[in-house]
Parts: sequence; C-alpha cells; structure tokens
Amino acid sequence: MKWRYQLALLVIRTKFKILSAFSKSKAASAAFDLFCTPLTRYNAPLTATFLAAENISLQWEQFNIRGFQWNSGAIRKVLIVHGFQSSAVNFEVYIQPLIDAGCEVTAFDAPAHGGSSGKRVNVIIYRNFIRFIQQQFGPFDAVMAHSFGGLALCLAMEEWPGDKAPSLALIAPATETQTAVDQFFQTIRLKDKKVHDAFNNIIVNIGGRPAEWYSIRRVLQSNDFSVLWIHDENDDITPIADAENAWKVLPNIEIVRTHGLGHRRIYRDKEIVKTVVNFLTNTDAGS
Repeated sequence: MKWRYQLALLVIRTKFKILSAFSKSKAASAAFDLFCTPLTRYNAPLTATFLAAENISLQWEQFNIRGFQWNSGAIRKVLIVHGFQSSAVNFEVYIQPLIDAGCEVTAFDAPAHGGSSGKRVNVIIYRNFIRFIQQQFGPFDAVMAHSFGGLALCLAMEEWPGDKAPSLALIAPATETQTAVDQFFQTIRLKDKKVHDAFNNIIVNIGGRPAEWYSIRRVLQSNDFSVLWIHDENDDITPIADAENAWKVLPNIEIVRTHGLGHRRIYRDKEIVKTVVNFLTNTDAGS
C-alpha cells in the first residue's frame, strides 16, 4: 500500500508542477479542491454497537447525513465529533462507557465522510454542520472531538447557544489552519508563491477570513470553556508546537501529553478513553 501512496503522490506533484506553469489560478483552485477532498472514506460494516443505535438519517443543505444516537433521553448529553478521513464508527470505544455513565450519546458522519454523502468538505462546512446538529439535537453538556473535528467544533462553539458552555475534550486537534495549509503545500511540493497567494485568496473569498483566523488558539483564548486537551509529542499530523502555543494563553485547561501514540492511536488508547470519559461525565467540569 505504501508504494501505491508514493506513486499517487508522485502523480499529484507532477500534475501541480505542470499546472502551475500554465495557470497560477487554476493550480490554486485544483490545490484547494484537493485540500478539501478526503482521499479515503472509512465506511466499514457497522458493528453491533452501531446496529443497536437509533439510526438518524437527515438532509442538511446538499448532503445526506448518517448519524447515531444511544440512550436517548438521558439527562447528560454528549456529542462525538470525528476528524478528517474518519467516521463516527472509529469512536466505538467511547460509546458503552458513556452509556454506562448515564449519558445520551450522539455521533454523526460529517459531510463527505463515512455513510454521509458528498465529495469535499472544508472547516466552514463542518463548523456550520456542527451548529446545525447542536440546534437539532442539543444542547450538549459535553463534546469531544479529534483532529480536524476539533477545529470545526471550536469554531462552532463561538456561537454556541445557551448560558452554560459544554465541557470540551480535544484529542490531537488541528490547532492552526495555516499549519495545515503549509503542510499540504510541502506534501505536494508546490513552492510557487503566486499559487500560494491565490490559494489563500480562495480561503478569504469563501469565508471572508484568512487561513490564520481559523485557529483554536484564537477561539479558546477569548472564551471560558472548560477544556481537556490531549496531544502526543510525536504527532506528525497536528504538531504539538501549535498546541503548546495555544496552551500558553488558555486559563481553564487540563493538559495530557502522551509519547508514542501519534495522531490516531491516541484516541483508542485505553487510558486516554478513561480520561476522556471521566472528563465528559464530570458534572462539575463545565463552566
């Protein structure tokens, strides 16, 4: 599989090298489309846990959305938000412990992920989708998110309704969009500054803000959320350096640093699952 990935990467790099030589704007547009496209879709057969859930099918904008809910009507409501190229089903290890703690648990496949329709997603789409879910199925007492889902969730929480902010558990969140953009350009080896500038202009044209505005650090430093932040020192997808910069300005935060769990194994680790569930079910954690 590794050689297939390397071959695909070589084809992509060659494509952008040629395209950027002919048109900076077309290269930037194609790069943005690729940036927003999950290249793999996790859509494995549902396990018994998900077959036992209340299945939710709904239409949101142009997307057909798949969701799940357990223990409906319980007093404490928890939302699980997955990351890029992931799915709600990847977080099965959290479901039963949260149910056992007396929680209603809700999880959805984001647009362009899992059993939901669509080919592309960006953080604005995901943010707006989470806000819709909050309106339809909330208010949530606690929320947890991994990776790209963490960024989208924090942006959504800037306009979270109600007087009480939910407890927020972040696992290896994508802290800074600008970092993700820089990593993307490094991966495809596209160094043309004019293409970079045109790419950044696309971001501004879509959301009215530059890439650096889409930042967990920016959101959380001006909000009094109760936060559990878990990050691995060797995360090669969402660098811990960005997390450390955010931690410096966050007053109400519990930090868990791990070593050797990386970006994906971290949320499946038994001790991490225990830590997250304890935080989400602690009624004194919210503000």
